[in-house]
Amino acid sequence: MRTIAHISDLHFGREDPVVTEALMRELEAVRPSLVIVSGDLTQRARRTQFDGAARFLRRLPAPFVVVPGNHDIPLYDVVRRFVSPLGRYRRLITPDLAPRFDDAELCVLGLNTARPYRWKDGVIDPEQIALLRERFAAGDGRLRVMVTHHPLAPRPDDPEPALVRGGHEALAVAAQAGVDLTLAGHMHLGYTADVRPAGGGSRTMMVVQAGTAISNRRRHEPNSYNLLTVDVPRLTIEIRVWDGRAFSPRETMALHKHESGWART
Repeated sequence: MRTIAHISDLHFGREDPVVTEALMRELEAVRPSLVIVSGDLTQRARRTQFDGAARFLRRLPAPFVVVPGNHDIPLYDVVRRFVSPLGRYRRLITPDLAPRFDDAELCVLGLNTARPYRWKDGVIDPEQIALLRERFAAGDGRLRVMVTHHPLAPRPDDPEPALVRGGHEALAVAAQAGVDLTLAGHMHLGYTADVRPAGGGSRTMMVVQAGTAISNRRRHEPNSYNLLTVDVPRLTIEIRVWDGRAFSPRETMALHKHESGWART
């Protein structure tokens, strides 16, 4: 059995210190097998903000997989934005823009969707599609997890399409490759949904979105993160929200894996 803490949109520079310390205490108590951080570590990609994010990552009580978000590329510093868009991220957080994690039960790949020329909406390019196909080619029974910052599928109640260029193709390839979960952030909304991508056959994948874990940019939702318990073929997804004193469960979903994907139990 494995546990995954999925946190996102830290936005150092706009972090709430009380929530930050409460989340760290909770993670230290839970002791997850892996922490996944799906982007927007900073508010404006400044050096001091990356320093704060790096200190936070060093305190995590587990291995972590982290990808950048659009806020980790400078917005107003136009020269840096185009000459070295992720220079500070690569120097102060990690140089790896396609991070991986492997153990006996988990196979994880992170993909960078942040681009300086498409600052808000995100991109997955053909090289990343090829990497995605190669990474998940082996059917070894482990849970296969893809991590991006921008969501590749819209919310179930959102008529607008996902705003990631190449996202539809990435979802189809992921489904063909047997990806089980796609984890993302960006919208500061925590929810789960199952999708059946066009071109991906009849198999479904679970979309797991994280809200903002510690930022005061909450967009009418409380701070939250996701706690996943993996015991293939069983999976439990719990959205844990900040109530002003502690994190507590808002929604829990129990799933069972079948040949066609995941079904609720």
